[in-house]
Amino acid sequence: MQSKSPGVRLQKAMAEAGIGARRDCEQMILDGRVKVNGRVVKELPCFIDPARDVVELDGTIVDLPEMLQERPARAPVYYLINKPKGVITTTRDPQGRRNVLDLLPPKVRQQERLYPVGRLDADSTGLLLLTNDGDLAFRLTHPKFGVTKEYRVSCTGLATDEQLRKLKEGMYLITPTADGAKAAKRASAESVRILKRLVDRSRGDRTLLSITLREGQNREIRRMLARVGLKVRELERVAIGPLRAPELKPGQFKLLGKRDIERLRDATLTSGRTSTAAAGRR
Repeated sequence: MQSKSPGVRLQKAMAEAGIGARRDCEQMILDGRVKVNGRVVKELPCFIDPARDVVELDGTIVDLPEMLQERPARAPVYYLINKPKGVITTTRDPQGRRNVLDLLPPKVRQQERLYPVGRLDADSTGLLLLTNDGDLAFRLTHPKFGVTKEYRVSCTGLATDEQLRKLKEGMYLITPTADGAKAAKRASAESVRILKRLVDRSRGDRTLLSITLREGQNREIRRMLARVGLKVRELERVAIGPLRAPELKPGQFKLLGKRDIERLRDATLTSGRTSTAAAGRR
């Protein structure tokens, strides 16, 4: 790891590896989730040699491109995909697993350096935005803007009003950090409602829930439901802010137009004002 230039900025190398937008990568570094050559990076700037240094994110080695070259600026593009189960939310995988970029045509993958906005774990399905617009990606994922994401969740058993109350009230979730410590962060659902209760003696009782979050943690819904005694069977993201796409089948995508992008940007502004006002009342 190099303390000065020459070298490549750590967040740039991570972004080129498909981890996310540079701003997202910066936040991962500042959160203590990134190690270089076995040491947690505690401050920026940090310069590395991608061909020699070993970078880890949450304990997993990042497959860095050996040569990082500046690419000419391209017009921003936005693809909305319906991620199937088993596809991972990354753009590079040393294990060769199918990732979200594999859902796009080869020509698009060759011409554009796209990255996913936020994440869905491999077992989850639903809407995910792929773009090269770092500013919008930052606004859609940063907690201070509080853009909502809606999920449809099928869980075992018949959910009770008391369980729903606990989900709305919130709880603290413990998450290991890159340096081996543990951090507690509050998690709560913006809204929770029961769509359907299914009594089925042969397959087991189930409840279909609609859950809306403003800020997501790693596997947050699964962990919150487990805390109140509900096990997730299926989890699908059905909305990102104002965007819905019921016409998209698993594995399908569509190129978003100007109107959809304006709606997303408006959502970041509206949600940001709401979050600021709520903070002022506390």
